[in-house]
Amino acid sequence: MLVKRVMSKKVISVSVPGNREKALDLMRKEKVSVLPVVKGDTKQLVGFLTRSDLIINPDEEQIAMLMTSDLVTVKPEDDIEVAATKMIENNVRRIPVADDGGNLVGIITSFDIVAQAIASSDLETPVEEFMIKTVPTTWESTPLNVAFESMKQFGLKSILALDDEGQLSGILTETDFIAESEIISERSEHSSTVGTEGDKWSWDSTSVLYIEKNRLRFSNKLVKDVAACNVEVANAKTKVNDCAKKMKTLTIEQIPVIGVEGDLIGIVRASDLIRSIVQ
Repeated sequence: MLVKRVMSKKVISVSVPGNREKALDLMRKEKVSVLPVVKGDTKQLVGFLTRSDLIINPDEEQIAMLMTSDLVTVKPEDDIEVAATKMIENNVRRIPVADDGGNLVGIITSFDIVAQAIASSDLETPVEEFMIKTVPTTWESTPLNVAFESMKQFGLKSILALDDEGQLSGILTETDFIAESEIISERSEHSSTVGTEGDKWSWDSTSVLYIEKNRLRFSNKLVKDVAACNVEVANAKTKVNDCAKKMKTLTIEQIPVIGVEGDLIGIVRASDLIRSIVQ
């Protein structure tokens, strides 16, 4: 199957020059988590901007400084296995599609491959061969800012919530954190006093340095206030194609995996399932 059959042709992009506020407003308005970056009023692809870029660098304002300019792209005529391989090798979930002239013509995601190819395949390998076994979890009454830091430590885009009995009670994604956060500016004052040597009557001179720093501030809600509670799960022996069908039907990119006794043993993402077509 070719990339052009799976990719999204209607692509929301942002242009340079531009700033963080413009990009964030566009992401929220269009409900997207990534924005290809083009040059001015053209379709010339020059970068790629994700929500993570905005979170990790709260002090930077210009899109040109926030975006990834070392691009990984595919062409419309490439096979989807080429796209899947590049996603795995570069640890990304989305790749811009560009023509021979470097113009943006689409975008392909790991979810597109799962929904359009794997869901209709005969891949019956159990998901336990592709799932992540080390999964970030947090107590459902944890404040959002603490849960976010826990998720960051794992380098993943979601965290699972557990109730008082240690059972799965919800899932929280990066999108949920973004919706409950804002970038705020804080100003701190640093002063130092320098005396004039040899003159006891001289005034000390004071040097004051003002430092302004941006940071991400979350609402006062707890994990359970924001997390999705009706969590779809799979078991270790669920077939890859059946898991892909669940993702396609529910429009989700990750599914927790439980053991025979209902205990949490891992999570499988769309970006994990695409390894099945590469292998």
